[in-house]
Amino acid sequence: MLRVGDKAACMACRNLVSTNMGQRATLPPCHGCPCGPPKPPPGSGGRGHQQQRNFWAIRLAARLLKLRYILLGSAVGGGYTAKKTYEEWKDMLPDFSEYNWVIPDFVWELSNQIDLDKLTKALPEIEEIVKLLPDFDKIGENFSFLKSLLSSGVSLGSEVKGASGLHLLLETTGDPPLKATDSSAAAKQDASDKQYKKGLLGELILIQQQIQQHEEEVQRAAAANIACPPPPEPAPSPPPKPSPPQQKRKPSDKEKFDQLQEELLRTQLKYQRMLERLEKENKELRKVVLQKDDKGIHQRKVKKSLIDLYSEVLDILSDYDANYNTQDHLPRVVVVGDQSAGKTSVLEMIAQARIFPRGSGEMMTRSPVKVTLSEGPHHVAMFKDSGREFDLTKEEDLAALRHEIELRMRKSVKAGQTVSCETISLSVKGPGIQRMVLVDLPGVISTVTAGMAADTKDTIFSISRAYMQNPNAIILCIQDGSVDAERSIVTDLVSQMDPQGKRTIFVLTKVDLAEKNLASPNRIQQIVEGKLFPMKALGYFAVVTGKGSSGESIDSIKDYEEDFFQNSRLLKDGMLKAHQVTTKNLSLAVSDCFWKMVRESVEQQADVFKASRFNLETEWKNNYPRLRELDRNELFEKAKNEILDEVISLSQVTPQHWEAILQKKMWERVSTHVIENIYLPAAQTMDSGTFNTTVDIKLKQWTDKQLPYKALEVAWETLQEEFARFMAEYKGKDQDDIFDKLKEAVKDESIKRHKWNERAMDSLRVIQHNALEDRSITDKPQWDAAIMFMEETLHSRLKDTDSVIRDMVGPGWTQRWMNWTSRTPDQHVRNETKNELERLLKLHDEHTAYLANDEVTTVRKNLEARSVEVDPVLIKDTWHQLYRRHFLQKALSHCNLCKRGFYYYQRHFVDSELECNDVVLFWRIQRMLVITGNTLRQQLTNTEVRRLEKNVKEVLEDFGEDQEKKTHLITGRRVQLAEDLKKVREIQEKLEAFIEALHKEK
Repeated sequence: MLRVGDKAACMACRNLVSTNMGQRATLPPCHGCPCGPPKPPPGSGGRGHQQQRNFWAIRLAARLLKLRYILLGSAVGGGYTAKKTYEEWKDMLPDFSEYNWVIPDFVWELSNQIDLDKLTKALPEIEEIVKLLPDFDKIGENFSFLKSLLSSGVSLGSEVKGASGLHLLLETTGDPPLKATDSSAAAKQDASDKQYKKGLLGELILIQQQIQQHEEEVQRAAAANIACPPPPEPAPSPPPKPSPPQQKRKPSDKEKFDQLQEELLRTQLKYQRMLERLEKENKELRKVVLQKDDKGIHQRKVKKSLIDLYSEVLDILSDYDANYNTQDHLPRVVVVGDQSAGKTSVLEMIAQARIFPRGSGEMMTRSPVKVTLSEGPHHVAMFKDSGREFDLTKEEDLAALRHEIELRMRKSVKAGQTVSCETISLSVKGPGIQRMVLVDLPGVISTVTAGMAADTKDTIFSISRAYMQNPNAIILCIQDGSVDAERSIVTDLVSQMDPQGKRTIFVLTKVDLAEKNLASPNRIQQIVEGKLFPMKALGYFAVVTGKGSSGESIDSIKDYEEDFFQNSRLLKDGMLKAHQVTTKNLSLAVSDCFWKMVRESVEQQADVFKASRFNLETEWKNNYPRLRELDRNELFEKAKNEILDEVISLSQVTPQHWEAILQKKMWERVSTHVIENIYLPAAQTMDSGTFNTTVDIKLKQWTDKQLPYKALEVAWETLQEEFARFMAEYKGKDQDDIFDKLKEAVKDESIKRHKWNERAMDSLRVIQHNALEDRSITDKPQWDAAIMFMEETLHSRLKDTDSVIRDMVGPGWTQRWMNWTSRTPDQHVRNETKNELERLLKLHDEHTAYLANDEVTTVRKNLEARSVEVDPVLIKDTWHQLYRRHFLQKALSHCNLCKRGFYYYQRHFVDSELECNDVVLFWRIQRMLVITGNTLRQQLTNTEVRRLEKNVKEVLEDFGEDQEKKTHLITGRRVQLAEDLKKVREIQEKLEAFIEALHKEK
């Protein structure tokens, strides 16, 4: 009976194993059964040996079954962990919905026409994703370590922060291990889902618990088989020696933890590379779409980006002279730091291009540079006041851009100064660039060196304070990590402007040099945790901006930075967090902070400018109710049109008017020379032959040397006077006096630039010479005209001479009696001398033009006899005027006689006592004036008026481009009020447009 019971017990063990394992297998002997192993029946031969081999097969199957579950659990857990980690990395990506403006509307409308196959090919292959999965072999090596921790019931908590801020918190609460149950597959799935929520290490714990569950099932099956008596087995062979790997020392807990942490970092870097590759492919797709839109496939106006709208507002505010206490409190990122701290390099890494001039230890940033960063299909840069685009992918354009920035900086610096407060505005666009506005300021210095202005240090401090005192400005404080922190100057300045650190981001540069030079790396940890400086900040970052070579490219610097932090102990030992390193993470953080500040403050600034606009409009209505609100540029355009109209009016002057003016002015200019140097000397001759010879010689000399120059001077002065006359006559009831200063400046500058055509002088000389050589008077009207011209000239000269004599001798008897005046002693002497000389002329009517010395002595002695002391020079001077009057009176008498002398002229005065050679002289002069006037008129109307009009246009264009000139020439409170009103309106409108676009983006 015992034997039957034992057999039943063994059979129960076998059935239990088959039921629990769900498969057919040979189990080892049931040592728990009292019957022991079954014995072979007699006569069976080698049957006992066969049973022993079956027991070894059962043991081997159990080991293989355990290994299979380990591999299965590792594969399932690792795959799910990779998927979950990828999803968490995907969730931490920035929201690309704000870039929807980049893709034109027609892309969305024609989405059905997009070739999805091409997009599918652009995605990574499955094999590449599989390569990014964790190393399951190394994870399996750590199962025993996790098992030891879990079995002891010790709570394990560890927090790992990745570059994206990913938190993986794992805890074991000490609960008993999972027991084998006969529940359904759905219940097991629910339990598994709860365990999946624990994160990466939670998945590993779940796999270990499943392995333990299967081991317990195998043990229970083996225990059930003990009830059956096992067959006899031979003596056990000695246990095998442990293999060489088993003889190695087991790794410690710390080493296991370090291995896990390194594995996690490698996994994060793999995912980061994959995300970067996807971002790059996305940029290429966007670039293609924008390029197609730029080519005009679909003609439409591309809207300005959000950052471009905001940058335009800042550009206007930089030129706006704030009144009514209106200040610029709009956010921007202010980059400050000590000289050579690397702030320009950080800015270049954010802009993804080497755009700034570089020097070795010398000051390169001499003025603030406002850089507007935005996303675009092409990597280009452009200045605010220039239309040229610099291709940042070409080295020659980069060099030209750096040279242009350096020239603008040096041009903005005034004489005797080192730095300037004038802002240089630059925009940079490119794929993947974070949108923000940064202002690079000159580096803060502690000592003024040779070659610098004495106030350079104070000027840099004042510029930095002016930008940082804006309560909405984000301060990007750059600190050189390769030098002692105690030598920093900028941290104290920043802590003064932002004591609470609510808008400051601290950046530690040159971390590679700091790690190499510092004896204690914990000092770097103290800096990035804000424990070393009294300055507070929103965040702390550590970056590497290259090896110090100016020839490094941005891509090489990025690779160097990534390799450094991947191998640096600062990150492995937990001194730096993954999200605190690399310039990419810095740019993301600065951009987020910038836009947060913009959204919080822009509407308040819009309300401030709205109130300022109301105040300006009220002042205009009260002071200038009937005038349009024209700013300086609009007033200049109005004045420009008026001046051009006045210049055009010169072409409408009639030829008769031009010739009359030119002849009159020409005679006024040369009449003195003709009378004094030609007519009077020739008239002193005794016969007509000598008279004509003297006249011809003097006219020839005059024509060769003086006459053409005098004629051109007269023509130029006439053009100026007519131009000024038209500008003066244009003034009427609608004329604005605010233009007077501008018109006068335009007239003077145009005349100054105008030069008469020199070739016209040679042709004019020939014309004048031919006109003066002609002596043939063809008809009586020409003779009469010459006599009239001669009479007018002689009467005019006689009148002038009488006026001179009256001034010399003083008032006459009638004037003295009527006006109660008297003569001066000098006039009395002059009057006595005049009376004496008049008696001489009466005695000698044909006297020559000059007094002889004995005649002078006689006159002086006669005056002395009447007690009048007189100087010989005074006698000669008085004689000159008296003889001139005497000669003119005689010439007028002779002119009256020649009125009927045309008949004798035709006969060449043969057999006639009347000679009218002086009339012929005046006819020659008159004809020369007429011909010269006609020639100059033609040159004026055909050439010089047009050239003057061209000069006026050039002057107006130059003045229009010179803002300082316009500010100097168009001034007044009315102009300034209109300027402020226009700018405030423009600022308010652009702010409202920006706010509307900002709300749409939300």
